[in-house]
Amino acid sequence: MKINSVIIIGAGTMGQGIAEWFTRQNCLVEMVDQNDEFALMSLERIHKNFDKHLAASKLTLSDVVHFKNNLKVKKLEQINPEADLVIEAIVENLEAKKKLFATLDQLLSPKCLVASNTSSFPITQLAQGLSQQRKKKFLGLHFFNPATVMKLVEVINGMETHPQYAQDLIEWFNQRQKVACLCADSPGFIVNRVARNFYGEALRAAETYDQEKFKEIDTVMREVGGFKMGPFELMDLIGIDINYNVTQSVYDAFFQEARFKPHRLQRDMVVANFLGKKTNKGFYHYES
Repeated sequence: MKINSVIIIGAGTMGQGIAEWFTRQNCLVEMVDQNDEFALMSLERIHKNFDKHLAASKLTLSDVVHFKNNLKVKKLEQINPEADLVIEAIVENLEAKKKLFATLDQLLSPKCLVASNTSSFPITQLAQGLSQQRKKKFLGLHFFNPATVMKLVEVINGMETHPQYAQDLIEWFNQRQKVACLCADSPGFIVNRVARNFYGEALRAAETYDQEKFKEIDTVMREVGGFKMGPFELMDLIGIDINYNVTQSVYDAFFQEARFKPHRLQRDMVVANFLGKKTNKGFYHYES
C-alpha cells in the first residue's frame, strides 16, 4: 500500500497528533477543522513541536522545512479529492460523524480510503448511508493520545469493508514503528472496552471528589499494578469530557450494561468545567 497524501478532519488534540505523525512519515497532509482559526492554532503548535525537535537535535533543519511545507490547513471544500487516505477525528458524536461522512462520500474520489478515529462507535453503524462502493473502503483507525508517541493503532473493519485494506494498513503502520492490530467491530473495540473498568472502578472506589483518594489509588496502580499512569492521572491527560463521552457511548451501545455505567462524579466535573490538564483543573490541579 502507498499512502502519500492524507487528510485529517478535526484539529483537536487527536487530529493534531495524527496530522503531525503522518507528516513525519513524509506524507502530504491537509488538516481541516470547522473552526479555521482553531486549525491555524493547531498548525502553529505542530510547527513549534518540529522546532523543539530541531533544537534538541532530533530533527535536521531540512527535515523541519520539509515537514512544514508538507502540512497545510484547508477548508473542507478545498481538500484534495484524490487523497489516498482521509481520517475523521472530530467530536465523538454519532450524528456529526455520519453527516461528515455523507459529505465526504460526495467530495472524494472512489479510490480514497476513508477512516474514522472513533473510540467507541461501531464502524458498521458509521457506514450507514454511504454508497456501496464507499462502504468497501471505509474502516476504523483508532489512534491513541499522544498519537506521535503511542504506538498502538486499532484497525477495524465494518461488515462491508473489503478485508484487504485493513491487512495492507496494518502492514504499512507496522513498517513505521506503529503497532497495528485488527479489532472486532464492537463498541470500544479492545482498549476502550477494557479501560472502562479501569476508570469506572477507580471512580467507584473514590466515590467523591477527594484528591487524597485520587492520589492514593493512582499510586497503588502505578507502584503495585505496574501501570505507567494511574486512572485519575490518565483521565486528566485525556480530558474528563472526552473520557465521559466515550464511557456514555459504550454504555449506550451495550444497552446500558451496569458495568459500563458512567459515574456521576465525571458528569459533575464536566458541568463544572473540571476537564483535566487542558483547563488546569481535573482530579488534580495544574499550573498554567
